Amino acid sequence: MIVTLELSSESYKVDLTSPVADLSLSVGDVARAWYIDAPRFEPVVLGDWTGSVAAGNGVNFFNVHFNPHAHGTHTETAGHISLERYSVHQHFKSPFALIAVLTPEVGEEKVSFEAFKKSWDNAEVQGILKGVTAIAIRTDCSSEIPTRNYSNTDWPYLDAEIGAFLRDHGIDHLLIDQPSVDQEEDGGALACHKSFWGPTPERTLHRTITELVHIPMNVQDGRYLLNLQVAPLENDAAPSRPLLYTLL
Repeated sequence: MIVTLELSSESYKVDLTSPVADLSLSVGDVARAWYIDAPRFEPVVLGDWTGSVAAGNGVNFFNVHFNPHAHGTHTETAGHISLERYSVHQHFKSPFALIAVLTPEVGEEKVSFEAFKKSWDNAEVQGILKGVTAIAIRTDCSSEIPTRNYSNTDWPYLDAEIGAFLRDHGIDHLLIDQPSVDQEEDGGALACHKSFWGPTPERTLHRTITELVHIPMNVQDGRYLLNLQVAPLENDAAPSRPLLYTLL
């Protein structure tokens, strides 16, 4: 199904039946972080009735216990760091955007602002950033889907200056292939979160951070159409499914 979209005052054609990649990791024991166990899927028990076909009943009727920030790909609003836990479902209303995938060099601990800026400048020279309002940062260049527990791994994080730079350059959606844009243990600073959402985060609730994505290596650095599908969960974060499409 080929459609024409108008984004940033330009028209683009995409084939919505053929995404280049699904960047999401499922809610399951696939990728998790923040020192908690894998999600639980348990049949409802009501008296002598169990919601499981395997238990001899007609349907599977399971409760799911999970944490949106810890289990799989998730998208969050600034309610993550504000006194009021604003719902991402209530404030995220723009599922389509032009996105640039960038793979900056990763240092020993983080993506420095200098490394990011070099990648940004290269993309700008190539015209990749035209009309872009979303950025996906690839730090893991492994071809394998990251099936692992990230807790206590001290993953590479983003220099806080990157968040402020993206905000100043009109980027509304930041995606990363780690559990957080910030350091695993930073004493609660959340420096990149705060720099991206700015000094008054409650005024930028349409802007999002998406974490624990997987960007396959067959997805080259470049410009794509992003369809960011976010579960309708009344919470500061919710499971999400970012899809990338080639611009025709």
